[in-house]
Amino acid sequence: MRILIVGSGGREHALAWKLSQSPKVTQLYIAPGNGGTAALGQNVPISDDDLPGLTSFAKDNAIDLVVIGPELPLVLGLKEALAQSGIPCFGPSAFAAQLEGSKAFAKSVMRDTGVPTANFRVFDDVEAARVHVAERDMPCVVKADGLAAGKGVVVCSTRDEALEAVNDMMAKQIFGKAGERIVIEDALKGEEASFLAFCDGTTVVCMPSSQDHKAIGEGDTGPNTGGMGAYSPAPILPHEDYEMMADLVIRPIVRHMGTVDQPFVGILYAGIMYTEDGPKVLEYNVRFGDPECQPLLSRLDGDLAEIMQACIDGTLADVDIRWKPETAICVVLAAEGYPASYPKGMAITGLDEADAISGVKVFQAGTTLDGDTVRTAGGRVLGVTALGSDLADAKERAYKAVDAIHFDNCYFRRDIGDKGLRRD
Repeated sequence: MRILIVGSGGREHALAWKLSQSPKVTQLYIAPGNGGTAALGQNVPISDDDLPGLTSFAKDNAIDLVVIGPELPLVLGLKEALAQSGIPCFGPSAFAAQLEGSKAFAKSVMRDTGVPTANFRVFDDVEAARVHVAERDMPCVVKADGLAAGKGVVVCSTRDEALEAVNDMMAKQIFGKAGERIVIEDALKGEEASFLAFCDGTTVVCMPSSQDHKAIGEGDTGPNTGGMGAYSPAPILPHEDYEMMADLVIRPIVRHMGTVDQPFVGILYAGIMYTEDGPKVLEYNVRFGDPECQPLLSRLDGDLAEIMQACIDGTLADVDIRWKPETAICVVLAAEGYPASYPKGMAITGLDEADAISGVKVFQAGTTLDGDTVRTAGGRVLGVTALGSDLADAKERAYKAVDAIHFDNCYFRRDIGDKGLRRD
């Protein structure tokens, strides 16, 4: 198989790493890729939102399968563009991708299918939204409807904060078109878990649970980021509850997409909050999470290319998908200042020393190659990932590797996995 991976982050490095282990895969291309993917295949200078460029490359290079990492090309309709040229794609249709691309769409589907979620209202008129904020109880959450690079969600403790969020999104349009429509919902309290599943339009196969750490600061303080670390499994969602949770939050969505003739093929990801009233869905994603992808693929004991092809062929039920019993953890090393402004171009050292530690794999994200030197090129730079006999062992290995790596202005959290350790 000749495979094109679309994307440039740590998730895409992990996908390339796992797909390269398949005996079915003969050639990997990654568009645009990063410093880490360059060692596993050929990086191609095409951005993930350049649908004509990606489609043309896939045609010209006889690509057998396109694997889409990030959400934007799915929402833009890359699957449909590829289908016009007869090129298979692992990922949902643009219609189904609205589960991530439109929070209002996702909430309406949850309401229609009975998936538990926070009470909500949708607004496309700024004055109506202001009136609602003035009348409703606090706290609340204000969400830009469209994609906003992970920044379009504001948890508001006071009316003034909620009004500011409404004005920023709808009046000032700080997120552009993504904020022309907003969702205002009840704020949920509790602990989060990430629950992902492979889907072939009918069959759902659960992945192990995981837990992301979105806040920049230790103790889950400060602004949200794209994710500062993750581990799997998450004790809050134990193995014996996977099928029950799939029946509650995954299978209703897949069945609904089938009934509207939009079979969901790819990965469906439910972000779940465990509240005092039970689990409720915060959001859906339609692809691997980043950094959840890194620990999950580290635990996958099988051929990822075979699984993806089975999803496309509708034969997922015939594949025996197994997972390693070990725990995996990923610690993100970021550039200081992220998620706001941050420096770039710092040389990274210690990667070989970190990778040499037993159970460790360093996935690159915001990196670029400068000759033989790996340099920082983004906010989230590396995802140091380790397998261990349990969470404590995996964490020890990961942070030993973290301490072997250096780049100027490096920032990371020291408490990744601590919530799981407290539950254990």
